[in-house]
Amino acid sequence: MPPRKRSSGATIIAVANQKGGVAKTTSVASLGAAFAEAGKRVLLLDLDAQACLTFSLGIDPDEVESSVHHVMLGQVELADIITPSDDGVDLAPGSIDLAGTEAVLLGRPAREYVLQGVLEDVRKDYDVILLDCSPSLGVLTLNALTAAQGLIIPMPCEMLSHRGVGQLLDTVTDVQKILNKKLEIIGILPTLFDGRSNHSQEVLNDVGERYGLPVLSPAIPRTVRFAEAPAVGRSILSTSRTSKGARAYREVAKSLLPRL
Repeated sequence: MPPRKRSSGATIIAVANQKGGVAKTTSVASLGAAFAEAGKRVLLLDLDAQACLTFSLGIDPDEVESSVHHVMLGQVELADIITPSDDGVDLAPGSIDLAGTEAVLLGRPAREYVLQGVLEDVRKDYDVILLDCSPSLGVLTLNALTAAQGLIIPMPCEMLSHRGVGQLLDTVTDVQKILNKKLEIIGILPTLFDGRSNHSQEVLNDVGERYGLPVLSPAIPRTVRFAEAPAVGRSILSTSRTSKGARAYREVAKSLLPRL
C-alpha cells in the first residue's frame, strides 16, 4: 500500500530520543501549551506505552477505553479518542496497550505509513500536531518520523546524553532516504540545563558543532517545577507560569511559530 498523499493542514512535529529521562514528554506538553497560548490549535499524540504524556495532562491511562493503540490497528477513528485538556490542547491518549502495537504492525505491509494515514483525517483541524515518541527506535518511532515534517531532539546538557544521538541521526537519515524525504531536523533542544555548572555550559557549546545541527534557544533549565506539574494534570505553563522553565518553553515555541 503506497503512502497517502499529504494534504494541507497542521505542521506535524515528532519529538524523539531513544534515551529515556531527557524531558521529552515535558517538552511535548510544554511546547503544546505554549503554542496554544499563542492562539494555535494543537493536538498532542502519546505514542509511548508508559503513557506519561496522558497522565501529565490529567488523564488516567488505566481508565482509557480506546487509545492511539486502537487507532493504529484500525479499530477506532482518531477523532473518536481525542480529548480536550485544561491546557488548551487536545490529546490523543496513550495506554499500556501500545506495548503490543509494534508486534502487530510488524506483519503488516507499509507498516511505517500507518500513522501518516491516520493523521490525514484530522490535520485540517489543527495548526500543529506534536508526536511524543517512545524511548526506542522501533516501529512506532519510525511511524512518527515518516508522518512528521519536523523533528525536535531533546537532549540533557550532560556528556553521557550524547551517546545514542548518533544512532538516532543514522535512523533519521535512513527515513529521509527511504520513507520521508521531507523530514527536517528542526534542532536539538537542550534540557535539564544547569546554568551554574561549567559542564552543562561546555556540553551546550559542544552539541551543535558535534552534530552539525541547529540548537534551539534558550536551553530549558533544570527545575523542580517540572516534576510538580504532572501531579495536577497540567503543564508548567499553567502551574508555574512565571518560572524560568515556563518562560524558556514559551521562547522556544515563539521561535518555532514561523515554521507552522
